[in-house]
Amino acid sequence: MDLQAAYEGAGIQAMLDQLDLELIGLRPVKARIREIAALLVVDRARQQVGLETKPPSLHMSFTGRPGTGKTTVAARMSKILHGLGYVRKGHVVTATRDDLVGQYIGHTAPKTREMLKKAMGGVLFIDEAYYLYRPENERDYGAEAIEILLQVMEGNRDDLVVIFAGYKDRMDIFYQSNPGLSSRVANHIDFPDYSAEELLAIAQLVLAAENYRFSQEATAAFVDYIQRRMQLPFFANARSIRNAIDRARMRQANRLFSRIGSPLTKLDLMTIEAEDITASRVFDGEVEGLDPSRPLT
Repeated sequence: MDLQAAYEGAGIQAMLDQLDLELIGLRPVKARIREIAALLVVDRARQQVGLETKPPSLHMSFTGRPGTGKTTVAARMSKILHGLGYVRKGHVVTATRDDLVGQYIGHTAPKTREMLKKAMGGVLFIDEAYYLYRPENERDYGAEAIEILLQVMEGNRDDLVVIFAGYKDRMDIFYQSNPGLSSRVANHIDFPDYSAEELLAIAQLVLAAENYRFSQEATAAFVDYIQRRMQLPFFANARSIRNAIDRARMRQANRLFSRIGSPLTKLDLMTIEAEDITASRVFDGEVEGLDPSRPLT
């Protein structure tokens, strides 16, 4: 049995290489995904030579702050599972509490089962999963959704993988609230925050993908921006960086538009200058996108 051939034949190496290209950093996350992929390849090899074993539990928990790549990794994981034959379709259905929990008696079960039906053959990615559990509200129907999820996770483990995601501290409490849920989730992966250097690399990837570039002065200004933004509330790692790039592009467009009548070069159209960065409210200690008249909390 040639494990390397099986690994490459299922397209796993290509998928993992693509993940390296798509996501900066996250070494412990990528290492864990490779470990899971190796386990699945060996499991398939054992089946092919008649070594019967119970299929591994593939339900997962992704913990970390927003913008750390959880959704991207879920999509890549689904393709890996599909490539190895563990799910039929390899798609991802994203759900939140509002998609699963009803507002009155008899409303939750059909909502939850509809989402499970859409996800069957792939991955159900439940973001901010801890909102399903609200013990302070006796009339809340989240517990019903959890019980249905548990039944389907166990009964359809050969054709559905559920990934619960959210902040680590809240997810820990969520799992403690339901031992049955905790026992069904075998793979816990923590997504660390990005460093300032990694965030700059992400910004440069985003720019290159859209045929933009930083001038040398803009690069220095964006390094300063990152340091300041990381200290402010509501920082969402790569998501905040992408938002910052979008706003810099808007400022660049307005700057170029003010030069109507003057010829522009291709380089002009591509280049983000320092002034497109330093005009951000972040340099005044404020979070862009929020009402400036309201204090930060």
